[in-house]
Amino acid sequence: MKITRREAIKLGLAGGGVLLSPLAFPGIARALLSPQIPRFQLPFQVPPVLPPVRSDQTTDYYEMTIKKDLWEILPGLKTEIWGYEGMFPGPIIRQRGGKRSEGGRQSVVRIINKLGEDAQGRPINSVTHLHGMASLPQYDGYAIDYVPPEYFKDYIYPNDRAATLWYHDHVQDLTSHNVYMGMAGMYIVEDKFELDLPLPKGNYDVPLIIQDARFAGDGKLIFDDNSERSLYGDVILVNGVPWPYMQVANRKYRFRILNASVSRNYQLALSQKAEGLTIGEKLIVIASDGGLLSEPVELTTPFQTLGIGVAERYDVIIDFSQYPENSQVFLRNIGFTGSLDNDTRTHTIMRFDVVRSEPDDSIIPDQLRPVESLANQPITRTRTFRFERSIGQWLINGRTWDPQRVDANPQLGDVEIWNLVNPGSGWVHPVHIHLVHSQILDRNGLQPRPYERGWKDVFMVGEFQTVRVISKFRTPEGNDIKGKFMMHCHNLVHEDHAMMTQFEVGQGGPDPVTTAPAQPISQMLPL
Repeated sequence: MKITRREAIKLGLAGGGVLLSPLAFPGIARALLSPQIPRFQLPFQVPPVLPPVRSDQTTDYYEMTIKKDLWEILPGLKTEIWGYEGMFPGPIIRQRGGKRSEGGRQSVVRIINKLGEDAQGRPINSVTHLHGMASLPQYDGYAIDYVPPEYFKDYIYPNDRAATLWYHDHVQDLTSHNVYMGMAGMYIVEDKFELDLPLPKGNYDVPLIIQDARFAGDGKLIFDDNSERSLYGDVILVNGVPWPYMQVANRKYRFRILNASVSRNYQLALSQKAEGLTIGEKLIVIASDGGLLSEPVELTTPFQTLGIGVAERYDVIIDFSQYPENSQVFLRNIGFTGSLDNDTRTHTIMRFDVVRSEPDDSIIPDQLRPVESLANQPITRTRTFRFERSIGQWLINGRTWDPQRVDANPQLGDVEIWNLVNPGSGWVHPVHIHLVHSQILDRNGLQPRPYERGWKDVFMVGEFQTVRVISKFRTPEGNDIKGKFMMHCHNLVHEDHAMMTQFEVGQGGPDPVTTAPAQPISQMLPL
C-alpha cells in the first residue's frame, strides 16, 4: 500500500515532528481510528491505594486478584480489561521502605489468578514482576514462573530503595498483550529520608500512569503489534482516563510519571497551548527510576524537554503558582525519534485547570539525596550487548531468548560496565536490567542528560547509539543476591519476540521457577 504525504496528513501521520517509517505502513493499512471523542472532557482520577489485609511488626500483607471486568474507558462504551483487582490500571501500593531501624517494612503481595481462559479457550497465565525491586529470583517475576488460572503466589519484597516502581505482567511471549489489557499498576516506596524533605506530599503527590490504546467501534481494545514490530494506539490514557483534565491549586505538585505504554516513548513538555509549545514553561525533575536525584533539574520549554521511554519513571514538580486562577496548562508529547506517532492527538496528554488558591509550605531543596558515583570504583569487567533486528528477528548479540542459556555471570559485589548497543535505525530500545539499579556513564561518548544522572533500571538506547551503563551487583543495603535475572528490551513487542536474555549473579542461587512455585487456590490459607 502506497500512502502519499497528503493522505498521511489526513491520517495524522505527518507533521508535528512525527517520524514516518515505511516499515510501519502495513500496520497503517489495518489500523482504523478509534471512536473519536472530545479531549479534556473527562475528569482526572487517581487509582485507589490498596490497604494491607494485615500487618505485623516487620511486614505488610497485601492481596490482589487478577480478573476480567468491563470498564467504561470511552464514554458510553464498555471495554473488557484484565486487571489487578479488576481495575485499569491496578491499585496503587504505597509502602514504607528503607532501613528497618528507620521504619522500613517488608511486603508480602499475594497474587491470585482468576482470569480463566482467553477467546481461543487457552488458559491465561500470569507472572507478576515488580519492576525496580531488588527481589530474590523466585519473586522477581521470571518469565516462565507461571501462576496459572485458579492458582496463587505470594511475592516477597524488601522495599530497600525509595522510588517510584511499578508492577506488571511478565509472561513469556504475551507480556505486551497482557499489559495492554490492563495488567499493570504503580508501587511507591518512601523512606524516612525522603519523607523528611519538604517536598509536596499527600494530595499533592500524584501518580501519572501514561498509556496509549486503540479501540474498536464497540469499545473493544484492538491489539495490533504491526507484524511483531511495535504497538501504537491513537488514544492517550492517564490513569486509565482518555485525555483527562485535572483541577489544581496554584501551588507546587509532585507528579510521579510512569510510561506504561507497550511501545510508545514520549517527549514531555508543558505548554499553555493544546497544540504547539509556549516559551518558559518549567518541569523540575527530582527523581528517576531508582529514586531521588542528587539535585533538581529544571527543564524549560521550548528547548528542554523530558524524554521518557517505555517503563521509565520520572518524578517532576510543577509549580502552578506561575499561572493565574482560571488558566489552563497542557502536558504535551512533542514526539520521539524512532517512534511512529500515528495520530496527532497523541501529542497532547492532559490538561491542568488552575481553579483555586491554596497555601503551599512545600520547598524544592537545592540538594535532594546524594548519588554515589560507581565510576570511581574498580571495574571488574566490561561486556557488550547488541540489540538489533535481523532476518525478521529481535536479537541480543545475535541470539533470541533461551531460558537454558546464561549470557553473563557477574560475581557478588562485582562492578561491571555494560555497553548497550543499537547498531541500526528505525527502532529505539528501552533496555531494562532486572535486580540492579545502575548509572549511565555516557551515550556515544557524551555525558547523559542531567535528569539521567541518578539511579536507573531502564536505559533508552537510540538509533546508532551505544549507552555505557555501570552496575554493582549488590543491593542498596549491602546484601548479596545470587541467581538468574533477565535483561530485555522494554518495547514489550520486541521482548515478546525474544529480545531477552539472562544473567546469573554468582553460583548456586535459588531457581526462579521451582523454588517458590504457584499453588492451587484450593490450598490457599489466609495471609
